[in-house]
Amino acid sequence: MGDSTAYTFSNPTIGTDNSPVASELDLSTFPAIYVLPAHIAVPELHDIEHQLTKSGAPLTYDIREARLVLGNLSKPRRAKFELQVRKIRFKDVDPADLPKESLKANPVPQKDNSEPPPTKRRKLEVADTQSTTDESLTTDHQGASAIDSGTEAEKDGGAEPLSQLSISQAATSQTLDSLPTPAIPPSPETGEASVDLIRVIKLEWLKDSMRLGEPQNLQNYLVYEAELLQFIADSPIPEPFEKAEIQVIASPKVDKTAYVQAGELKGILERAKAEAERKPQPRAYYTKAAKRDRISDAAKRDFANRSFTSSTFHDALSQRPHLLHQTTSEYEEGVSGSLPPMPDWVLQNKVYSCERATPLNSPNDAFIAQLKEIKIARLLTNDEIGVRAYSTSIASLAAYPYEIKSTGEILALPGCDQKIAHLFYEWQTSPDHRIQAVKDIENDPALKVLRLFYEIWGVGATTAREFYYDRKWRDLDDIVEFGWNSLSRVQQIGVKYYEEFLMKIPRAEVEAIAGIVERRACKVTDKRVVCVIVGGHRRGKQESGDVDLILSHPEQSATAGLVDTVVKSLEKEGWITHTLTLNLTNTKRGQETLPYITNTKGAGFDTLDKALVVWQDQAYPGKGSIDADGKKIKNPNPHRRVDIIVSPWRTVGCAVAGWTSGTTFQRDLRRYAKRVRGWKFDSSGVRERGSGKWIDLEGWTDPKTRCKNWKEAERRVFEGMGLEYHEPRDRCTG
Repeated sequence: MGDSTAYTFSNPTIGTDNSPVASELDLSTFPAIYVLPAHIAVPELHDIEHQLTKSGAPLTYDIREARLVLGNLSKPRRAKFELQVRKIRFKDVDPADLPKESLKANPVPQKDNSEPPPTKRRKLEVADTQSTTDESLTTDHQGASAIDSGTEAEKDGGAEPLSQLSISQAATSQTLDSLPTPAIPPSPETGEASVDLIRVIKLEWLKDSMRLGEPQNLQNYLVYEAELLQFIADSPIPEPFEKAEIQVIASPKVDKTAYVQAGELKGILERAKAEAERKPQPRAYYTKAAKRDRISDAAKRDFANRSFTSSTFHDALSQRPHLLHQTTSEYEEGVSGSLPPMPDWVLQNKVYSCERATPLNSPNDAFIAQLKEIKIARLLTNDEIGVRAYSTSIASLAAYPYEIKSTGEILALPGCDQKIAHLFYEWQTSPDHRIQAVKDIENDPALKVLRLFYEIWGVGATTAREFYYDRKWRDLDDIVEFGWNSLSRVQQIGVKYYEEFLMKIPRAEVEAIAGIVERRACKVTDKRVVCVIVGGHRRGKQESGDVDLILSHPEQSATAGLVDTVVKSLEKEGWITHTLTLNLTNTKRGQETLPYITNTKGAGFDTLDKALVVWQDQAYPGKGSIDADGKKIKNPNPHRRVDIIVSPWRTVGCAVAGWTSGTTFQRDLRRYAKRVRGWKFDSSGVRERGSGKWIDLEGWTDPKTRCKNWKEAERRVFEGMGLEYHEPRDRCTG
């Protein structure tokens, strides 16, 4: 299918129509040719290399020397990626600027037939044997990514298989310095060498040329053409030197004089310097703690004295009056009592967001949006305290039912202090209702890159800082070119589908995905399986970033290992294109609530069985049809992120409550359980902190009191914790 179909090149003397193939094919006048091994079976790769050598082609195993690249591909973006991942630096060229004859069948002038063409043998490079990708990944120069889908190659890891012919030829190869550089086609206008181009050609060109007995026009098989920006040339030739006598200080017992050629020494130094510049320098080894501290220090230096950092704000705040000025109108409003009455949670100073209703839409959304930008900046600059403080303030502002008109209202809200009041005053009085710190965030080049990396699926704030400060990457192209093989599989998929994952998912599509998962789960178990859509969808959002689903079953045994069975079934039908993680954490511990004291590092809030998958709708126009080029029509539907969680029925209420609520609401559920009730709460249930005893909030122990449905179980969780039940639409704390 497209670029992901393995190429067949067996029996090179027979054409596709069983007609004899002309064997006298002369490719000796072509520039150096490199064969991309991606999606080519090893036997076919041997045949291709053998035929090229037999035809006199200057075959090379170092892509840096090649000017023609043969590959089993047809997409320009795929060709770009293959060049990038092999460390080739290039830029797009406008075909109108190229010589008209630059793509003729024989791009290099014919040589004198009296002398046989030199056969080029290349040494194998480690970089050329590295694995390309699990899929057909492509990136453009704006940092966007688009990749041809296909799951077969995902399972193939490690280095690309080396041809035995390649190994044997490499064993007797010349050094790179002794090989002539491939000629560049002359410009027909000036007769001088034109731009240094590299061309990616469909593998069909070789097949058709063999069948017809003569080289075919490259233009008809061109996939991508680019201008080379960086070519590793031969070492510089030393300048002429003069002999100079240099006194060598040796042992006191021995007086020696050495004659060193000063010019030769200068040439050696120049070559060593040039070699060092073009070779990537290995990064110094650091322990994890030292590396973390080094990155943290670099971030602190980078963002010192910025308007959106905590230290700068506190310095500025210390120079201001500690009491905000109150205008005459504000005073009169306070005296007359025209200000809206404060909600009970304000009067009672309830600091936990799980104790109050927070609707999806707030009359103060415009101001809250500015604070969210500052919170993200604090997250990216490693200010964890600032992130928690802003999260608390945002949740409190979002729960306030009235439009805020004065700083006095801000100071009355739990979790909001003078810092937030000053920001509100600045926002309220600015002509464009924008905070200066937010403007600085939007214009900060480092934060732009950190935000770009942070939005990659599988890359958190810590990893984003590592990419920027430790790896020195500045865009998605850098990740692909210099660090693809160092990424985790989740991160590779995050880069691969970067643009698609940023696309929001409409409610109807979320519900359609849930319906398919539920039907498949019922098929592998029985019809008592329930599928609950949680996350932002259940809170009422019209669009979601991903899809979160919880599966459960009234029978305890039915949920053990259920996620594995369901995912394999969906993979078989094509709905799931990639399974990135599949954890059976809960099944392995007998589906019991997470122990109070656990050795599991970073267990976090979610310890249930879970699968992290990539989903693609299999219904699309023209499915199974062939396009005008004779190729199978590809699935145009975007890839979606889907989390499939399985919870046993005994604690399904805890799972639904946790996965439905907003981030700050979830955090405050845990804080409230710890500080008010003395319990440990997570998505697998509740335990007493002192004894570690499981707290049955949902009435599972007695069969007579068991919940009839998951909604009842969720309500019992709130009631058992002593909290008022809030509908999902009132848990939108952000």
